[in-house]
Amino acid sequence: MAAAPSEGQFAVLQILLKASKKDEVRHLCQECFLSSANGSEKLIEDACSTLSVASDEAKQLICSLHSLSRHVVRQGLTSPEEILSLFPEGFHQNLKNLLTKIILENLSAWRNEVQASQISLPRLIDMDWRVDIKTSSDCVSRMAVPTCLLQLKIQEDAALCGKELTTSALTIELNKQTVDTMLDGLGRIRDQLSAVANK
Repeated sequence: MAAAPSEGQFAVLQILLKASKKDEVRHLCQECFLSSANGSEKLIEDACSTLSVASDEAKQLICSLHSLSRHVVRQGLTSPEEILSLFPEGFHQNLKNLLTKIILENLSAWRNEVQASQISLPRLIDMDWRVDIKTSSDCVSRMAVPTCLLQLKIQEDAALCGKELTTSALTIELNKQTVDTMLDGLGRIRDQLSAVANK
């Protein structure tokens, strides 16, 4: 879990009081959430010109905003009270309220972004099947035996294969015993999922 921002990081956030408009603060908060925010020269330049601060102060501010917004998302804080409680005693009241409002406005988009950027297992997109009967084989015992051809379309995780989503197809040949075993296992999985969902 992300650690809560330190008192020093909250002190740095008071630099935002130099902003002439709320939209400037909003823009900075939105940009600072991104994973690429820390060390982004363009974002540092934007912060320097918007707030009339040195680049070191801009870097610290970006880091502090990034830390605060990521902490809120990772901790699952969803109410104004939970977010307001993070700020230290004596923090500028109007700035505290503005930051809380901006975080709440962007929370669902940020949560979706974090979930999308996590590495996950391949996802099943589609499934197709057919039953075949072999009419020729080098072994007589395998002739006229029904088999199931199962084709799974799988989408690879975007984090592993770049920005583009890669879809691949996997075809499996199953005999009757293997299909029975698989269906039995899937039935047990369904029962366990139902039991968990009903709790």
